[in-house]
Amino acid sequence: MRLGGRLAAAIEVLEDIGRRHRPVADALKDWGLSHRFAGGGDRAAIGNIVYDALRHKRSAGWLLGDDTPRAIGFGALLLEWRQTAQSLNDALDGDKFAPPLLSAGELQAIAERGLGDAPGAVQADIPDWCEPLFERAFGSSWVEEGAALATRPPLDIRVNTLQADRAKVLRELAETGAQAARIAPYGIRIAPIDGDGRHPNVQAEPAFQKGWFEVQDEGSQIAATLAGAEAGMQVLDFCAGAGGKTLALSAAMANTGQVFAHDAEKARLAPIFDRIRRSENRNVQVVSRPAELAPLANHMDIVLVDAPCTGSGTWRRRPDAKWRLTQRQLDARKGEQSAILDAAKTYVKPGGLLVYITCSVFDEENGDQVGAFRKRDPGFAPVDHRALWENRFPGHEAAVRIGSDGDISLSPARSGTDGFYFCAMRRAK
Repeated sequence: MRLGGRLAAAIEVLEDIGRRHRPVADALKDWGLSHRFAGGGDRAAIGNIVYDALRHKRSAGWLLGDDTPRAIGFGALLLEWRQTAQSLNDALDGDKFAPPLLSAGELQAIAERGLGDAPGAVQADIPDWCEPLFERAFGSSWVEEGAALATRPPLDIRVNTLQADRAKVLRELAETGAQAARIAPYGIRIAPIDGDGRHPNVQAEPAFQKGWFEVQDEGSQIAATLAGAEAGMQVLDFCAGAGGKTLALSAAMANTGQVFAHDAEKARLAPIFDRIRRSENRNVQVVSRPAELAPLANHMDIVLVDAPCTGSGTWRRRPDAKWRLTQRQLDARKGEQSAILDAAKTYVKPGGLLVYITCSVFDEENGDQVGAFRKRDPGFAPVDHRALWENRFPGHEAAVRIGSDGDISLSPARSGTDGFYFCAMRRAK
């Protein structure tokens, strides 16, 4: 397929997403099933246009003066594919599968509209109702931070130190362009794709099958490292999900002590069993029933709460979620977070740590939750997060925001990771 056919297909997928209000992955999968003639390269390129259009929905629409699937599809190529209006029309001219060329009105809009003149929420590529949330979280840099959440993400890997070291995995992945991560000591990064490219399927690599590494955002790796799990500890991962942080904690403990992986929804835990077998993490126990948790009360050195949240820090990877999010959903997440903190605290032993993590950039899910929790239970106090960061990641002070109340925030613009929040609170002895 030429660019015109790929763009037409992307517009078709975007129309399906808008019409049926469905996740982008589902829409792309269905398109592929009904267009089996499309090769892997075509599907990757179509997916890139769709994801770029959703990441840049506001700014792409601004350039063309409209927010239709056609407008944001064309706009995505202008913003991410180094195309110009003229080069696009040249590429589409004569392609019978291409959408109609840019019209005189669209060409005029592109010529007259610069993003520097757009409202802040347009430049940041966020919904209008999220503007005060971003401004509160990031102050004067909120537009820059929003725009960073609209960029293409890298592919990050965590080396499983139980099986390999970073140099060994880098040698295995040399053909992918993998490099050592900027901050995480066991992290590896493959840069964001360009144009119609696609990331290598690292899970097909023999090194992955042998358990040498896991796919995990560098921000998630950093949060797990900050939790401070050490050999011989008793640790509860209270919202373990698929187990990414569970495995990182287990490796940090060198397969000693115990890590209990729990999630209120058993289905989320399903992938963890294969991951444990592949990575040879032998100190992990999966506890899915409340009765299995009862003996752990007041016994855990660390209880880690990777709380369910809006996922606003992951919008680079899940841009469709940005446009589906509502205030009502945010309020629902806040209620869940409060309840989970109150439940998780019972497992922390005196002198132990309660670690609260989200992949959100909103204060309402982060510092506000910690502040409200501490009012409900003054027996927990934040550790010195500045000292914690400097101890774990010396020389990277500029990569992080450390709050006045004692907490840590990561973001794409500053740390190059997904957006993450971290706060460790010690229970009084």
